[in-house]
Amino acid sequence: MTGTLVLAGTPIGDIADAPPRLVAELEGADVVAAEDTRRLRGLTRALGVHTTGRVVSYFEGNESARTPELVEALAGGARVLLVTDAGMPSVSDPGYRLVAAAVEAGIKVTAVPGPSAVLTALALSGLPVDRFCFEGFLPRKAGERLGRLKEVAGERRTLVYFEAPHRLDDTLDAMAEVFGAERRAAVCRELTKTYEEVKRGPLAELAAWAKEGVRGEITVVVEGAPETGPEELDAAELVRRVRVREEAGERRKEAIAAVAAEAGLPKREVFDAVVAAKNAS
Repeated sequence: MTGTLVLAGTPIGDIADAPPRLVAELEGADVVAAEDTRRLRGLTRALGVHTTGRVVSYFEGNESARTPELVEALAGGARVLLVTDAGMPSVSDPGYRLVAAAVEAGIKVTAVPGPSAVLTALALSGLPVDRFCFEGFLPRKAGERLGRLKEVAGERRTLVYFEAPHRLDDTLDAMAEVFGAERRAAVCRELTKTYEEVKRGPLAELAAWAKEGVRGEITVVVEGAPETGPEELDAAELVRRVRVREEAGERRKEAIAAVAAEAGLPKREVFDAVVAAKNAS
């Protein structure tokens, strides 16, 4: 009989948010794979839990090497609990490789739902939450960061990002440049912790605020692109949108098709605008 892989959410700030099932799983697991074993010790002390299973580290640096070992334990019938420093495993944290390997091996995978910075920030942002997409961390290099933002410039769903505090002002500046200075956003800092703060406003305003220095764990929520009808997009704007996508790495044919879909126009109309602009230059 094979074992079970359990993905367990851990508090993102307030230890009282730990789900009751987390305690039971920590006490009963045969193996506890933790992103940081020191953080795990702090968590178990705070919860008054004594783990009896084997504790191993499972982080970005050893994820590839450790996965086969854990799958072997699972195949042998072990109950393996995976926890990260905060929030749900696999969400910008280790876990995906192990889940994929377990599924491939026909091993049961379940979860202990818990706190999530993504959903908490969305709920507090004051922005639409009926449709959203999580973009994780943006690239550190300025050029790559701009390129990634340009890829979603026309995205109508609310966007959620994680960011390091020392890069927040640069990121918000880049967002204001690509999405527009007046696009609404919310910077959520230290969620569920003592100094929790949610700063809401236009991107340009938030970028100016961030230059004063911001500390703590940061989640940024950005309003999606406004809906626009074909009559609102002139030829110059169609061409600009195609160029933005091309600069982000899309082929022209794909960029034209995407812009046409966004604008609700025939692809031929966007193509003709691009050709006319090229001939004019």
